[in-house]
Amino acid sequence: MLKKHSQIFENIFFVTDIIIILSSWVFSYYIRFNSGLIPVYKGIPPFKVYLLLLIPITIIWALAFKGFRLYRPKRIGSHVGEVFEITKASVASVIVLITLTFFLKQYDFSRFVFVLFTLCNIIFLSFERVVFREILRFIRKKGYNLRYALIAGTGESAKILITKLVKHPEVGIKVAGILSGDRQDLDKKINGVKVIGLYEDVRETVLQEDIDKVFIALPWEEHSKVLDILRLIDDETVDIMVIPDVYEFITLRGGVEEFDGVPIMNLRQSPFYGWNMILKRTADVVLSILFILLLSPLMLLIALLIKISSPGPVFYRQERMGIDGVTFEMLKFRSMRIDAEKETGAIWASKNDSRCTWVGGFLRKTSIDELPQLFNVFKGDMSLVGPRPERPVFITGFRQKIPKYMLRHKVKAGITGWAQVNGWRGNTDINKRIEHDLYYIENWSIFLDIKIVWLTLWKGLINRNAY
Repeated sequence: MLKKHSQIFENIFFVTDIIIILSSWVFSYYIRFNSGLIPVYKGIPPFKVYLLLLIPITIIWALAFKGFRLYRPKRIGSHVGEVFEITKASVASVIVLITLTFFLKQYDFSRFVFVLFTLCNIIFLSFERVVFREILRFIRKKGYNLRYALIAGTGESAKILITKLVKHPEVGIKVAGILSGDRQDLDKKINGVKVIGLYEDVRETVLQEDIDKVFIALPWEEHSKVLDILRLIDDETVDIMVIPDVYEFITLRGGVEEFDGVPIMNLRQSPFYGWNMILKRTADVVLSILFILLLSPLMLLIALLIKISSPGPVFYRQERMGIDGVTFEMLKFRSMRIDAEKETGAIWASKNDSRCTWVGGFLRKTSIDELPQLFNVFKGDMSLVGPRPERPVFITGFRQKIPKYMLRHKVKAGITGWAQVNGWRGNTDINKRIEHDLYYIENWSIFLDIKIVWLTLWKGLINRNAY
């Protein structure tokens, strides 16, 4: 019955897709030649010529969408991922169609129609899928169109999976029971789900409970039993998914990728790659130039005051650790005597620090001494937003005492950051700062950067922990 329902939904998707695709072709012709929105210089081609392509369009798109597996069940997946797949399939299909019309050479079809057709396909098909998926999710929340799952394993991976499935009823997967490798676990409940058998009972349980999906979520020490479970249900029609017990090792947006058919699990990955990296770098360059131009009169005034107040250079260059553990020279307005660390060595600044000049004390309290770092941002050593860079001499101790400390160096250091706008700056709890830095990396988006910049400006540069 479940397979029949899946086939019904697949057929609905297929028929709806074809209707939308063919309508998009006709709509594109109308917009180009009959809407009056686009000038026509060589006359309007006969509509019947374009109608002749409806048959090859149907065949090409049907084969492409089947080939890209756009009709497989997608209970666990995102709208963005499906839109990306639709885009790939639509572009590939249009390329085949253009190639076909080129070799036929019977008529010169409008290139603009093909462009419109591609855009309409992507937009209309994506909208259709999103609406249909949301309807299905609503139905599943109400307890209909469910699939029943069996989980093999009682460890942390199994517990997390149960929690996630309960948290997301819209996927429509209900856990019918759990299998364990220990007979003493029978009839126990794990996160509210009963242990109904042992690993060797998997085939009988699948048949008796009418199971649709089997999640193999064995603890690391029991991974040798995965093959035994797979052999027992190898000829059953259930979906089988393996969840590796590596949650404790996954950090910084870990996930699964595919390389030429080989699944590869990323335990650690920076969010700043591809378009994300280009977007963030572009924002850094544009905004750093803008801030430098706007603040240049203030910076010139500060430079003059520093020269008047004490002997020595205007800027203070200090070695800091940046992305991937590479050190760089961070610029600041000099706020202390030139021999400030001659006797003490590298130490944290303290409140009412006697080493500060009379101008420097004001600069540090208002954080104005950090303004020259806009040049570090423009150069590419830093970003406007990111974890604050530390001195290598301090990092040696931090990385020994604080787990995952070095992960903050998977991104560029910033002038301001999530920890700073939440009050964790200066000589405050380093563990809290690392916690906020890792949160920023794991949840990064351009909108989070905008929020941090806004909070930095809104809350002002003065902070009770700045000295």
